[in-house]
Amino acid sequence: MNHPPTHAKVLEGDAAFPRVARRAGQRTIPVSFGGVLIGGRGFAVIAGPCSVEGPEQIHTAASEVARRGADVLRGGAFKPRTSPYSFQGLGLEGLAMMREAADAHGLPLVTEVLTPERVEAMAPQVDAFQVGARNMHNTALLHALGATERPILLKRGFGSTLTEWLLAAEHIASAGNERIVLCERGIRAFGTETRFTLDLAGALWAQDQSHLPVIVDPSHAIGQPSLIPRAAAAVLAAGLDGLMVEVHPSPEEALSDGAQALTLDRFEAMMRDLKTLDARRPLIAWGERSEEGGRG
Repeated sequence: MNHPPTHAKVLEGDAAFPRVARRAGQRTIPVSFGGVLIGGRGFAVIAGPCSVEGPEQIHTAASEVARRGADVLRGGAFKPRTSPYSFQGLGLEGLAMMREAADAHGLPLVTEVLTPERVEAMAPQVDAFQVGARNMHNTALLHALGATERPILLKRGFGSTLTEWLLAAEHIASAGNERIVLCERGIRAFGTETRFTLDLAGALWAQDQSHLPVIVDPSHAIGQPSLIPRAAAAVLAAGLDGLMVEVHPSPEEALSDGAQALTLDRFEAMMRDLKTLDARRPLIAWGERSEEGGRG
């Protein structure tokens, strides 16, 4: 009886993710988000609200985070929520608002895509796609993103191992797109004192094992705004490639995740502290930008 061909063995170690593994002596390969280089000599800051809630809110957020030194605007138009009764986002209408706000204030944008069917429709409006923690194992979505030319911000699943995280990146790369940035956003552990557990060591491991840039999202990992600035300083001091934080003009009025968002004043103080810390590292060029610009 003839049997269909099978793989002789499952690859192990860095051989399991050959396209994203760091070879001996290889430097991090930078990725450009609409002209902002992530993984070069600079430290990139991605900031904005959890959700796009309306034109005034996203314009205010874009204006204020840009003025305080953010490099990239973040915000959700499609929101995968734990409860079906929570705010689910404004969809393509919200994405159009975010695009207008980003352009008005000179920022590229990154936003989450939930399904393979949305990739083509969203691509003209985004500078980078985000894969959220819930979708890290969605191989159909990963393969669809592998077929696009847009950069990908790949968040680690909150119940995923480090190797699974890099294998998710390998799915995207094996489908043709190696413009990937890894984002550690916290994992589930035993404690409930913080929203998740920030795995800074895991982010450093990923940086050692892969040539992809690695950034950290302490907003989702910790969930307490008072702790975010110190976590951000640790990310910079550790030599990682950037930061993603939630910032809202009026967190008490936010339709999603307001409790974990930084106020504008707290974001400004954090950015000031980061620049002071960064000034002690002369090889780092704050806000380095590539010559490649725009969305193509």
